[in-house]
Amino acid sequence: MGLLSAQQDAEVMAEINITPFTDVLLVLLIIFMILASLVAPPGFEKELAKSSNAQNQNQQNNKDINVLVNDKGQIMVDTIHADSKSIYYAMHLIVQKKGLHHVAITGDAKAPYGVIIRILDAAKEAGLKDVGFVSS
Repeated sequence: MGLLSAQQDAEVMAEINITPFTDVLLVLLIIFMILASLVAPPGFEKELAKSSNAQNQNQQNNKDINVLVNDKGQIMVDTIHADSKSIYYAMHLIVQKKGLHHVAITGDAKAPYGVIIRILDAAKEAGLKDVGFVSS
């Protein structure tokens, strides 16, 4: 009996153990997933029009509700100056004055994204569903 077990121990194992290989691949997959989430920029990256071109395009269509945003975050809804808090009231005034139309947001390339998001939220609160960005 002892002789048989010695012969079995001396034989070369012909099968490959893939468990360590699978473990390494799973660790690499996790590392790449973490790196991919860190490298990808959050949100959308939209380059807005420059403010000099924005004023020319703003005067082309009077039916639109035109919203201008400069690089400092100052907002102008048609003829009403607003800030990020009074934009909601300004949108409601314009909707009562003009009705439901297309909102054309024209912003400087360096306009804060938080202000743009507030404008989109104010348009939604006012019942405006057709909102677009004007670019050059």
